Amino acid sequence: MTLGLLILRLVVGLTMAAHGAQKLFGWFGGYGLSGTGGFMEKLGFIPGRRNALFAGLAEFTGGLLLALGLATPLAATLIISVMFVAVATIHAKNGYFNQNQGFEYNLLLAVVPLTITIIGAGPLSLDARMGFHDAGPLWGLAALVAALVGGAVQLASRRAPAAQKAN
Repeated sequence: MTLGLLILRLVVGLTMAAHGAQKLFGWFGGYGLSGTGGFMEKLGFIPGRRNALFAGLAEFTGGLLLALGLATPLAATLIISVMFVAVATIHAKNGYFNQNQGFEYNLLLAVVPLTITIIGAGPLSLDARMGFHDAGPLWGLAALVAALVGGAVQLASRRAPAAQKAN
C-alpha cells in the first residue's frame, strides 16, 4: 500500500502541477497567463488574467503538495475547488465521458486527492516525516466542504459570457 500511495500521489499530483504550469508559465503546450486569461474572460471570469493566475496557482501548488504528501487536506481543497469550477463551467453540459469533453477526467482528478486525504498520504510522505496526522474522514469532509465553498464563491463572481448575453 505504501508504494501504491506514493505512485498515485506522484502521478495525480504532478499531472495537476503540469496543468498549473500550462496556465502560469505556458509550459507543456499551455497558453500562459495571457492566453488562459483570454479564455477565462470568455467563460465570464473577469479579469481573466487574475483568474488564470489563481486557477494556475491552485493547480500548481495543490499538485506539488499532493505529490510531496505535504498538507494533504490543503492539496485536496485546492485541486477539488478548481475541478469543481471546471466541471460547472465547461464539462457538466457535455455529459460524463471525456471523449465528449465531459467531466469524468475532472472527477477523477478531484476524487483522488479527497481519497488520499481520507486514508492518509502514507509513510512515504512529508506529512508522515513531519509527524502530521491530518488524515481521516473529518479531514476529507473539511477539504471537500472548503473546496465546494471556494468554488461556489468563484462561480458566484462569474459574469455571463459575451456569447450568452447576445442571446
